[in-house]
Amino acid sequence: MATVPASSDSRFGLARQVRLSGPLRLDSGAILTPVDIAYETYGTLNVDRSNAILLCHALTGDQYVASQHPLTGKPGWWWRMVGEGKPVDPSRHFIVCANVLGSCMGSSGPASVDPTRDEPYAMRFPVITIGDMVRAQALLLDHLGVDRLRAVIGGSMGGMQALTWPTIFPERVESTVVIASTARHSAQNIAFHEVGRQAIMADPRWRGGDYYADGDVPSAGLAVARMAAHITYLSEAGLTEKFGRRLQARPDSPGGQKTFGFDADFQVESYLRHQGLSFVERFDANSYLYITRAMDYYDIAEDHEGSLARAFAKTKARFCVVSFDTDWLYPTAESRVIVHALNASGAQASFVELASPFGHDAFLLEAPELNRVVDGFLRAGEQR
Repeated sequence: MATVPASSDSRFGLARQVRLSGPLRLDSGAILTPVDIAYETYGTLNVDRSNAILLCHALTGDQYVASQHPLTGKPGWWWRMVGEGKPVDPSRHFIVCANVLGSCMGSSGPASVDPTRDEPYAMRFPVITIGDMVRAQALLLDHLGVDRLRAVIGGSMGGMQALTWPTIFPERVESTVVIASTARHSAQNIAFHEVGRQAIMADPRWRGGDYYADGDVPSAGLAVARMAAHITYLSEAGLTEKFGRRLQARPDSPGGQKTFGFDADFQVESYLRHQGLSFVERFDANSYLYITRAMDYYDIAEDHEGSLARAFAKTKARFCVVSFDTDWLYPTAESRVIVHALNASGAQASFVELASPFGHDAFLLEAPELNRVVDGFLRAGEQR
Protein backbone atom coordinates (compact mmCIF):
# COMPACT_ATOMS: atom_id res chain seq x y z
CA MET A 1 0.00 0.00 0.00
CA ALA A 2 1.23 3.49 -0.81
CA THR A 3 0.17 7.09 -1.18
CA VAL A 4 -0.17 7.94 -4.85
CA PRO A 5 -1.30 10.90 -6.96
CA ALA A 6 -5.08 11.23 -7.15
CA SER A 7 -5.27 11.57 -10.91
CA SER A 8 -3.26 12.26 -14.01
CA ASP A 9 -5.34 15.42 -14.38
CA SER A 10 -4.32 17.99 -11.76
CA ARG A 11 -7.69 19.74 -12.05
CA PHE A 12 -9.09 17.04 -9.81
CA GLY A 13 -6.67 17.71 -6.95
CA LEU A 14 -5.19 15.29 -4.45
CA ALA A 15 -6.99 13.30 -1.80
CA ARG A 16 -6.13 11.11 1.15
CA GLN A 17 -5.61 7.96 -0.79
CA VAL A 18 -4.50 4.37 -0.56
CA ARG A 19 -3.34 2.00 -3.26
CA LEU A 20 -4.58 -1.54 -2.62
CA SER A 21 -3.17 -4.47 -4.51
CA GLY A 22 -6.58 -6.09 -4.93
CA PRO A 23 -7.32 -7.77 -7.18
CA LEU A 24 -10.87 -6.46 -7.49
CA ARG A 25 -13.00 -8.70 -9.69
CA LEU A 26 -15.71 -6.63 -11.36
CA ASP A 27 -19.20 -7.70 -12.34
CA SER A 28 -18.16 -7.40 -15.99
CA GLY A 29 -15.57 -10.13 -15.44
CA ALA A 30 -12.66 -7.69 -15.67
CA ILE A 31 -10.06 -7.60 -12.90
CA LEU A 32 -8.78 -4.29 -11.59
CA THR A 33 -5.38 -4.13 -9.93
CA PRO A 34 -4.12 -2.10 -8.25
CA VAL A 35 -7.13 -0.25 -6.83
CA ASP A 36 -6.75 3.36 -5.75
CA ILE A 37 -9.29 4.67 -3.24
CA ALA A 38 -9.46 8.27 -2.07
CA TYR A 39 -11.27 8.85 1.19
CA GLU A 40 -11.85 11.04 4.23
CA THR A 41 -12.36 9.95 7.83
CA TYR A 42 -13.73 11.82 10.83
CA GLY A 43 -13.62 10.75 14.46
CA THR A 44 -11.80 7.78 15.96
CA LEU A 45 -12.40 4.06 15.72
CA ASN A 46 -13.16 2.82 19.24
CA VAL A 47 -11.39 -0.03 20.99
CA ASP A 48 -13.83 -2.74 19.93
CA ARG A 49 -14.16 -1.24 16.44
CA SER A 50 -17.92 -1.01 16.74
CA ASN A 51 -18.62 2.66 15.94
CA ALA A 52 -17.80 2.87 12.21
CA ILE A 53 -20.26 4.53 9.84
CA LEU A 54 -19.81 4.49 6.08
CA LEU A 55 -21.28 7.42 4.15
CA CYS A 56 -21.90 6.87 0.44
CA HIS A 57 -21.99 9.80 -1.95
CA ALA A 58 -24.21 10.48 -4.95
CA LEU A 59 -23.36 10.63 -8.67
CA THR A 60 -21.44 13.91 -8.67
CA GLY A 61 -20.38 13.82 -5.02
CA ASP A 62 -17.04 12.91 -3.49
CA GLN A 63 -15.30 12.00 -0.27
CA TYR A 64 -15.44 15.55 1.11
CA VAL A 65 -18.61 14.95 3.04
CA ALA A 66 -17.79 17.36 5.87
CA SER A 67 -14.50 18.89 4.72
CA GLN A 68 -13.87 21.93 2.58
CA HIS A 69 -13.77 20.92 -1.06
CA PRO A 70 -10.23 21.45 -2.42
CA LEU A 71 -11.44 22.70 -5.81
CA THR A 72 -14.50 24.77 -5.01
CA GLY A 73 -13.62 25.91 -1.50
CA LYS A 74 -17.18 25.12 -0.45
CA PRO A 75 -18.17 23.15 2.68
CA GLY A 76 -18.61 19.40 2.36
CA TRP A 77 -21.75 18.20 0.62
CA TRP A 78 -23.39 16.88 3.82
CA TRP A 79 -22.14 19.31 6.46
CA ARG A 80 -25.72 19.65 7.67
CA MET A 81 -25.77 15.94 8.62
CA VAL A 82 -22.16 15.34 9.70
CA GLY A 83 -20.35 17.14 12.50
CA GLU A 84 -20.21 17.78 16.24
CA GLY A 85 -23.69 17.55 17.73
CA LYS A 86 -25.19 16.40 14.43
CA PRO A 87 -26.73 12.99 13.65
CA VAL A 88 -23.48 11.55 12.33
CA ASP A 89 -21.12 12.82 14.99
CA PRO A 90 -17.30 12.34 15.02
CA SER A 91 -17.37 12.44 18.81
CA ARG A 92 -19.44 9.21 18.73
CA HIS A 93 -18.67 7.69 15.36
CA PHE A 94 -15.72 6.77 13.17
CA ILE A 95 -16.96 8.15 9.86
CA VAL A 96 -15.62 7.02 6.49
CA CYS A 97 -16.52 8.42 3.09
CA ALA A 98 -14.77 7.07 -0.01
CA ASN A 99 -14.74 8.49 -3.51
CA VAL A 100 -16.53 5.84 -5.59
CA LEU A 101 -14.78 3.65 -8.09
CA GLY A 102 -14.93 5.31 -11.51
CA SER A 103 -14.95 8.85 -10.17
CA CYS A 104 -12.37 11.59 -10.58
CA MET A 105 -11.38 12.70 -7.08
CA GLY A 106 -8.66 10.13 -6.49
CA SER A 107 -10.24 6.69 -6.77
CA SER A 108 -9.50 4.46 -9.75
CA GLY A 109 -11.37 5.70 -12.80
CA PRO A 110 -10.93 6.64 -16.44
CA ALA A 111 -8.65 9.57 -15.54
CA SER A 112 -6.32 7.26 -13.57
CA VAL A 113 -3.06 6.02 -15.04
CA ASP A 114 -3.23 2.56 -16.55
CA PRO A 115 -0.11 0.86 -15.10
CA THR A 116 0.26 -1.31 -18.18
CA ARG A 117 0.49 1.69 -20.54
CA ASP A 118 1.67 4.56 -18.31
CA GLU A 119 -1.13 6.80 -19.58
CA PRO A 120 -4.72 7.48 -18.51
CA TYR A 121 -7.16 4.62 -18.98
CA ALA A 122 -9.73 6.89 -20.66
CA MET A 123 -12.35 4.59 -22.22
CA ARG A 124 -10.15 1.54 -21.67
CA PHE A 125 -11.23 1.60 -18.02
CA PRO A 126 -13.57 -1.34 -17.40
CA VAL A 127 -17.29 -0.66 -17.09
CA ILE A 128 -18.37 -0.78 -13.44
CA THR A 129 -21.49 -1.36 -11.36
CA ILE A 130 -22.86 -0.19 -8.02
CA GLY A 131 -21.82 -3.58 -6.64
CA ASP A 132 -18.26 -2.94 -7.79
CA MET A 133 -18.27 0.37 -5.92
CA VAL A 134 -19.38 -1.44 -2.76
CA ARG A 135 -16.68 -4.10 -3.10
CA ALA A 136 -14.05 -1.38 -3.50
CA GLN A 137 -15.34 0.28 -0.31
CA ALA A 138 -15.04 -3.08 1.45
CA LEU A 139 -11.37 -3.24 0.42
CA LEU A 140 -10.84 0.18 1.99
CA LEU A 141 -12.59 -0.82 5.22
CA ASP A 142 -10.42 -3.95 5.40
CA HIS A 143 -7.39 -1.68 5.10
CA LEU A 144 -8.72 0.58 7.87
CA GLY A 145 -9.40 -2.38 10.17
CA VAL A 146 -13.18 -2.04 10.06
CA ASP A 147 -14.81 -5.47 10.07
CA ARG A 148 -18.35 -4.35 10.78
CA LEU A 149 -20.33 -1.17 10.15
CA ARG A 150 -22.64 0.30 12.72
CA ALA A 151 -24.40 1.92 9.79
CA VAL A 152 -24.08 2.59 6.10
CA ILE A 153 -25.90 5.72 4.97
CA GLY A 154 -26.49 7.31 1.59
CA GLY A 155 -28.83 9.38 -0.53
CA SER A 156 -29.60 9.01 -4.25
CA MET A 157 -26.78 6.93 -5.78
CA GLY A 158 -25.37 6.78 -2.25
CA GLY A 159 -28.63 5.14 -1.23
CA MET A 160 -28.12 2.54 -3.94
CA GLN A 161 -24.74 1.69 -2.44
CA ALA A 162 -26.18 1.63 1.07
CA LEU A 163 -28.95 -0.72 -0.02
CA THR A 164 -26.48 -2.96 -1.84
CA TRP A 165 -24.11 -3.33 1.12
CA PRO A 166 -26.23 -5.79 3.16
CA THR A 167 -26.97 -7.85 0.04
CA ILE A 168 -23.26 -8.45 -0.66
CA PHE A 169 -21.86 -8.31 2.89
CA PRO A 170 -24.81 -9.27 5.14
CA GLU A 171 -22.59 -9.97 8.15
CA ARG A 172 -20.79 -6.62 8.02
CA VAL A 173 -23.74 -4.23 8.34
CA GLU A 174 -25.78 -3.53 11.49
CA SER A 175 -28.05 -0.86 10.02
CA THR A 176 -28.75 0.89 6.75
CA VAL A 177 -30.22 4.30 5.93
CA VAL A 178 -31.49 4.71 2.36
CA ILE A 179 -32.58 8.24 1.42
CA ALA A 180 -34.28 9.41 -1.79
CA SER A 181 -33.23 6.31 -3.68
CA THR A 182 -34.45 3.18 -5.43
CA ALA A 183 -33.79 -0.55 -5.84
CA ARG A 184 -33.38 -0.26 -9.60
CA HIS A 185 -33.08 2.36 -12.31
CA SER A 186 -36.27 2.92 -14.26
CA ALA A 187 -36.59 3.44 -18.01
CA GLN A 188 -37.09 7.16 -17.36
CA ASN A 189 -33.90 7.34 -15.29
CA ILE A 190 -31.96 5.55 -18.02
CA ALA A 191 -33.41 7.88 -20.65
CA PHE A 192 -32.25 11.02 -18.83
CA HIS A 193 -28.77 9.57 -18.42
CA GLU A 194 -28.57 8.66 -22.09
CA VAL A 195 -29.33 12.27 -23.06
CA GLY A 196 -26.40 13.36 -20.91
CA ARG A 197 -24.04 10.75 -22.28
CA GLN A 198 -24.91 11.60 -25.86
CA ALA A 199 -24.32 15.29 -25.16
CA ILE A 200 -20.80 14.46 -23.95
CA MET A 201 -19.97 12.08 -26.79
CA ALA A 202 -21.31 14.52 -29.39
CA ASP A 203 -18.87 17.20 -28.21
CA PRO A 204 -15.99 17.29 -30.76
CA ARG A 205 -13.56 17.66 -27.87
CA TRP A 206 -14.52 14.28 -26.42
CA ARG A 207 -12.46 12.47 -29.08
CA GLY A 208 -13.46 9.01 -27.97
CA GLY A 209 -12.47 9.89 -24.41
CA ASP A 210 -8.80 10.63 -25.20
CA TYR A 211 -8.61 14.27 -24.09
CA TYR A 212 -6.35 14.04 -21.02
CA ALA A 213 -3.01 14.70 -22.73
CA ASP A 214 -3.79 18.27 -23.76
CA GLY A 215 -6.48 19.08 -21.19
CA ASP A 216 -8.84 20.27 -23.91
CA VAL A 217 -11.89 18.68 -22.31
CA PRO A 218 -15.44 18.26 -23.69
CA SER A 219 -16.72 21.03 -21.44
CA ALA A 220 -19.72 21.98 -23.60
CA GLY A 221 -21.09 18.45 -23.68
CA LEU A 222 -20.51 17.87 -19.97
CA ALA A 223 -22.18 21.19 -19.11
CA VAL A 224 -25.28 20.25 -21.09
CA ALA A 225 -25.35 16.82 -19.43
CA ARG A 226 -25.25 18.49 -16.04
CA MET A 227 -27.99 20.96 -16.98
CA ALA A 228 -30.31 18.16 -18.09
CA ALA A 229 -29.64 16.11 -14.97
CA HIS A 230 -29.98 19.08 -12.63
CA ILE A 231 -33.56 19.63 -13.74
CA THR A 232 -34.42 16.16 -12.41
CA TYR A 233 -33.01 17.03 -8.99
CA LEU A 234 -35.48 19.88 -8.50
CA SER A 235 -39.25 20.12 -8.24
CA GLU A 236 -41.63 22.13 -10.39
CA ALA A 237 -42.90 23.95 -7.32
CA GLY A 238 -39.36 24.78 -6.26
CA LEU A 239 -38.41 26.09 -9.69
CA THR A 240 -41.58 28.14 -9.91
CA GLU A 241 -41.05 29.65 -6.47
CA LYS A 242 -37.39 30.43 -7.09
CA PHE A 243 -37.56 31.62 -10.70
CA GLY A 244 -41.05 31.55 -12.15
CA ARG A 245 -40.94 33.26 -15.55
CA ARG A 246 -38.83 36.13 -14.26
CA LEU A 247 -36.45 37.68 -16.77
CA GLN A 248 -32.73 37.98 -16.22
CA ALA A 249 -31.57 41.41 -15.07
CA ARG A 250 -29.05 43.17 -17.33
CA PRO A 251 -26.93 46.30 -16.90
CA ASP A 252 -29.18 48.22 -19.27
CA SER A 253 -32.36 46.61 -17.95
CA PRO A 254 -32.34 45.89 -14.19
CA GLY A 255 -35.85 44.48 -14.39
CA GLY A 256 -34.99 42.29 -17.36
CA GLN A 257 -36.35 42.30 -20.87
CA LYS A 258 -36.72 39.93 -23.78
CA THR A 259 -33.83 40.07 -26.24
CA PHE A 260 -35.71 38.27 -29.02
CA GLY A 261 -32.66 36.09 -29.37
CA PHE A 262 -31.21 33.00 -27.72
CA ASP A 263 -29.29 34.46 -24.83
CA ALA A 264 -30.41 33.54 -21.31
CA ASP A 265 -33.51 35.72 -21.12
CA PHE A 266 -35.06 33.87 -18.20
CA GLN A 267 -33.48 33.55 -14.76
CA VAL A 268 -33.95 29.78 -14.82
CA GLU A 269 -31.91 29.60 -18.04
CA SER A 270 -29.08 31.56 -16.45
CA TYR A 271 -29.21 29.34 -13.37
CA LEU A 272 -28.91 26.14 -15.40
CA ARG A 273 -26.05 27.52 -17.47
CA HIS A 274 -24.21 28.45 -14.28
CA GLN A 275 -24.75 24.94 -12.90
CA GLY A 276 -23.36 23.41 -16.08
CA LEU A 277 -20.28 25.63 -16.28
CA SER A 278 -19.35 25.29 -12.61
CA PHE A 279 -19.71 21.51 -12.80
CA VAL A 280 -17.11 21.28 -15.58
CA GLU A 281 -14.53 22.76 -13.23
CA ARG A 282 -14.75 19.87 -10.78
CA PHE A 283 -15.79 16.77 -12.71
CA ASP A 284 -14.50 14.54 -15.48
CA ALA A 285 -16.64 13.81 -18.54
CA ASN A 286 -15.53 10.18 -18.85
CA SER A 287 -16.30 9.60 -15.16
CA TYR A 288 -19.78 10.93 -15.81
CA LEU A 289 -20.22 8.33 -18.56
CA TYR A 290 -19.02 5.47 -16.36
CA ILE A 291 -20.97 6.35 -13.24
CA THR A 292 -24.25 6.97 -15.03
CA ARG A 293 -23.83 3.62 -16.78
CA ALA A 294 -23.28 1.95 -13.40
CA MET A 295 -26.51 3.50 -12.14
CA ASP A 296 -28.41 2.34 -15.22
CA TYR A 297 -27.24 -1.25 -14.72
CA TYR A 298 -28.40 -1.14 -11.10
CA ASP A 299 -31.18 -3.62 -10.32
CA ILE A 300 -30.81 -5.49 -7.04
CA ALA A 301 -33.60 -7.98 -7.78
CA GLU A 302 -31.97 -8.94 -11.08
CA ASP A 303 -28.98 -10.25 -9.13
CA HIS A 304 -31.24 -12.39 -6.91
CA GLU A 305 -33.37 -14.38 -9.34
CA GLY A 306 -35.71 -11.46 -9.87
CA SER A 307 -36.73 -11.25 -6.20
CA LEU A 308 -35.93 -8.09 -4.24
CA ALA A 309 -37.03 -9.76 -1.01
CA ARG A 310 -34.58 -12.61 -1.58
CA ALA A 311 -31.75 -10.08 -1.77
CA PHE A 312 -32.21 -9.29 1.93
CA ALA A 313 -32.83 -12.82 3.16
CA LYS A 314 -29.39 -13.22 4.78
CA THR A 315 -29.04 -9.88 6.51
CA LYS A 316 -29.95 -9.07 10.11
CA ALA A 317 -29.53 -5.34 9.55
CA ARG A 318 -32.11 -2.74 10.53
CA PHE A 319 -33.27 -0.44 7.74
CA CYS A 320 -34.52 3.12 7.61
CA VAL A 321 -35.95 4.25 4.27
CA VAL A 322 -36.72 7.93 3.64
CA SER A 323 -38.37 9.62 0.66
CA PHE A 324 -39.49 13.16 -0.17
CA ASP A 325 -42.94 14.00 -1.44
CA THR A 326 -41.69 16.23 -4.31
CA ASP A 327 -38.94 13.90 -5.53
CA TRP A 328 -39.97 12.79 -9.02
CA LEU A 329 -36.59 11.28 -9.90
CA TYR A 330 -36.89 8.58 -7.21
CA PRO A 331 -40.48 9.04 -6.04
CA THR A 332 -41.97 7.68 -2.83
CA ALA A 333 -43.43 4.71 -4.70
CA GLU A 334 -39.85 3.47 -5.29
CA SER A 335 -39.12 3.60 -1.56
CA ARG A 336 -42.32 1.69 -0.81
CA VAL A 337 -41.17 -1.09 -3.13
CA ILE A 338 -38.00 -1.37 -1.04
CA VAL A 339 -39.92 -1.41 2.24
CA HIS A 340 -42.37 -4.06 1.02
CA ALA A 341 -39.44 -6.27 -0.01
CA LEU A 342 -37.76 -5.77 3.36
CA ASN A 343 -40.99 -6.68 5.15
CA ALA A 344 -41.34 -9.77 2.97
CA SER A 345 -37.80 -10.84 3.85
CA GLY A 346 -38.45 -10.40 7.58
CA ALA A 347 -36.04 -7.49 7.97
CA GLN A 348 -36.64 -4.70 10.48
CA ALA A 349 -37.61 -1.67 8.44
CA SER A 350 -38.97 1.78 9.15
CA PHE A 351 -40.18 4.20 6.50
CA VAL A 352 -41.03 7.87 6.37
CA GLU A 353 -42.01 10.25 3.59
CA LEU A 354 -40.96 13.82 4.37
CA ALA A 355 -42.51 16.97 2.98
CA SER A 356 -40.15 19.31 1.14
CA PRO A 357 -40.44 21.81 -1.72
CA PHE A 358 -36.93 20.99 -2.95
CA GLY A 359 -37.47 17.75 -4.88
CA HIS A 360 -34.76 15.10 -5.07
CA ASP A 361 -32.03 17.42 -3.75
CA ALA A 362 -33.90 17.85 -0.45
CA PHE A 363 -31.57 15.43 1.33
CA LEU A 364 -28.64 17.78 0.66
CA LEU A 365 -30.44 20.94 1.77
CA GLU A 366 -31.89 22.24 5.01
CA ALA A 367 -34.07 19.37 6.22
CA PRO A 368 -34.45 19.33 10.03
CA GLU A 369 -36.93 16.46 9.90
CA LEU A 370 -34.41 14.30 8.02
CA ASN A 371 -31.80 15.03 10.67
CA ARG A 372 -34.22 14.02 13.40
CA VAL A 373 -35.10 10.77 11.61
CA VAL A 374 -31.46 9.77 11.06
CA ASP A 375 -30.43 10.80 14.57
CA GLY A 376 -33.26 8.83 16.17
CA PHE A 377 -32.56 5.76 14.07
CA LEU A 378 -28.84 5.75 14.89
CA ARG A 379 -29.36 6.35 18.60
CA ALA A 380 -31.93 3.57 18.80
CA GLY A 381 -29.34 1.20 17.37
CA GLU A 382 -26.67 2.37 19.79
CA GLN A 383 -28.95 1.61 22.76
CA ARG A 384 -29.53 -1.97 21.70
